[in-house]
Formats: sequence, structure tokens, C-alpha cells
Amino acid sequence: MGVTGWHWAVQCGSLEVLKKVWEWAEKNLTSEEVNNKLLLGTDNEGWTGWHWAAKEGILEVLHKIWEWAEEKLTTEEIKNKLLLGTDNGVGPPDIGQQRRAI
Repeated sequence: MGVTGWHWAVQCGSLEVLKKVWEWAEKNLTSEEVNNKLLLGTDNEGWTGWHWAAKEGILEVLHKIWEWAEEKLTTEEIKNKLLLGTDNGVGPPDIGQQRRAI
């Protein structure tokens, strides 16, 4: 899938930016797209926004994603795809390398 605006918003650590992306997504995407492309959407390495917020230690972003997940996802999706979801086994990509490639 690549790195989306959602992933970049999480990585920048700005709750304000993340909330704006969420607002636009809710207005323009279906519930299924919000769930599968944002909350559970992965980058090329299999990382979700949840993975990134946890890796970067951005607690307020992690907390907000959790709130949205509780509103939108089933208990099984939260358990199996968010909390227990894994990357593709390659570890975190080099953010600096990704930014240079853009």
C-alpha cells in the first residue's frame, strides 16, 4: 500500500494533523475504507499507524487511535489486527530514507 497521509500524520506526532486527516476521511470515505485503509491500513513494511505511534512513543496519538478503534472496529479486529497485528518481519523502515525518496 505504501506510506499514506495517515502514516505520515502519525509519524509527525501532531494530534492536530491526525485529527484533520481523520475528519476528512470520515467525510469522504466509507466506514470500511476508514477501518481498512486508516485504522488497519499498513505501509510497505506492514506497519499500521498504531505500530508507528507505539514505536515513536507518541502516547497522545496512540491514545486517540485507540479511541477511534473502539468506535469503529469490532473486538476481534482490535484484538487480532491492532493489538496483535505484526509487521512483515522486516522491522521499522528508515524514516529518513523514506523522506529522501519522496
